[in-house]
Amino acid sequence: MTRRRYFRIERTDVEAYTVFLLEQGHSHAYVNQAISSIRFLTKFVLHQSPESARYLRPKPEKKLPYVLSEQEVLRILKALPNLKHRTMLYLAYASGLRVSEVVRLRLTDFDIDRGTILIRQGKGKKDRYTLLSSAAWELVQNYVKNESPGNWLFPGQIEGRHLTERSLQKVFAQALVESGIRKEVGIHVLRHSFATHLIEGGTDLRYIQELLGHTHSSTTERYTHVSRKNLKKIQSPLDRMKEDFGE
Repeated sequence: MTRRRYFRIERTDVEAYTVFLLEQGHSHAYVNQAISSIRFLTKFVLHQSPESARYLRPKPEKKLPYVLSEQEVLRILKALPNLKHRTMLYLAYASGLRVSEVVRLRLTDFDIDRGTILIRQGKGKKDRYTLLSSAAWELVQNYVKNESPGNWLFPGQIEGRHLTERSLQKVFAQALVESGIRKEVGIHVLRHSFATHLIEGGTDLRYIQELLGHTHSSTTERYTHVSRKNLKKIQSPLDRMKEDFGE
């Protein structure tokens, strides 16, 4: 029995669709995922030849993480009067935590003597230790004394469950508005800023990699590109010329 082919997907069709998606503002990762889906369709459903299922893919985007200055971070951390909200934001920045890691914290994860926080089953299902800031710990103690949380340090509205990640994201968005900082950033910027500020303070990249739980050092090295540590030592040629002319 001869297999009937109702239509074929040509390479030119896929390339035109790729351009369309990029013009619509979709990321390169999204476009590559769409191409992979089309490739599966042509190869396993339409049974086209393997050669016809090879398409040009856009190169991966290389974006630098957005960071805030130390002064901007302080404005955000102090923007909200709610003790629970401030404690969560303090920990997110002071320990370089992901949103998912903040909402899943338990009081038993804090080691006061060693000055560490145990992050259980973080990204990649890995445990790791990170810093416990003395300033953040003081706030945690005050919060626990006043709120008496149960199993989870930051319980949600549903009994027995921790706060949702979306709720913490909304808390940060509110703090950003209250701080008066007009930048389109999400709460993950606190983690980015933590890493960048450590680099600017002279902390070795290997230690920062461990604190953040990065598998590859190249992920941590991104923060060297946004650090102002070395840029401060470089003088613009225009400023040098102004000095020569006495302006």
